[in-house]
Amino acid sequence: MTSYQFKCQDIGMDCDFKVSAKKAEDLIPQIADHAKSAHEMTEISDDLKQKVNSAIKKKFF
Repeated sequence: MTSYQFKCQDIGMDCDFKVSAKKAEDLIPQIADHAKSAHEMTEISDDLKQKVNSAIKKKFF
């Protein structure tokens, strides 16, 4: 089984947030919600979107 994982630390944030899902695209809304609530980001730049997408890792079980 494959899943995808994202960690804030993988984009240089001093944050322990991590999330996983069966599909990479399912992570994006959760990451966006976290960015708004924990990091007070009201808008996510294209550069940050690229960093986030690059930091999403595929995991095999």
